[in-house]
Amino acid sequence: MPALSILTTYYLLPTTYYLLPSTYYLREKEGEFFVPRRRLSKKRSIPPDAVYNSQMVAKFLNKLMQRGKKSLAEKIFYQTMKIVEEKTGEPPLKIFKKAVEGARPRLVVKSRRVGGATYQVPVEVVKDRGISLSMRWIISFSKQRKGRSMVQKLAAELIDAANNTGSAVKKKDDTHRMAEANKAFAHYRW
Repeated sequence: MPALSILTTYYLLPTTYYLLPSTYYLREKEGEFFVPRRRLSKKRSIPPDAVYNSQMVAKFLNKLMQRGKKSLAEKIFYQTMKIVEEKTGEPPLKIFKKAVEGARPRLVVKSRRVGGATYQVPVEVVKDRGISLSMRWIISFSKQRKGRSMVQKLAAELIDAANNTGSAVKKKDDTHRMAEANKAFAHYRW
């Protein structure tokens, strides 16, 4: 008797239900297979920005943008890069990438509820997710800085992050410290 598959719209035999090659993912380290609950998600690629021809810069501009005002986000970012180049004397794209990489977390904690208790379980962060968190932290902490314009605040935060100082790097260190403190619960990861 055929069984209705959750993953497809047509009938499959029960033996072939677990053998759908297009719906399997291979986990990075464990070598385990798992089937997503919904359809496979496709990774969208965004076009690189006009000045530096970098996708990372384009993603940062999209995160910096508010209310759809992309031209304002571009103006802020490119003026920031000029200030970064004046202050450091190095190529601004190199400083930007160093700042994003310096604030990128490798581990985070996620809440897992096991037997009525909630544990903070440390998990590794996928690189794209880590870069996204890093960009978000840099932007949010630059907004929280006192005084001056957004251009100067963002430039200061990028320079600090490139030098492994500043609020975004502190947030990364706090996240790593919390993951290290809860590594006893790592066996709850699934």
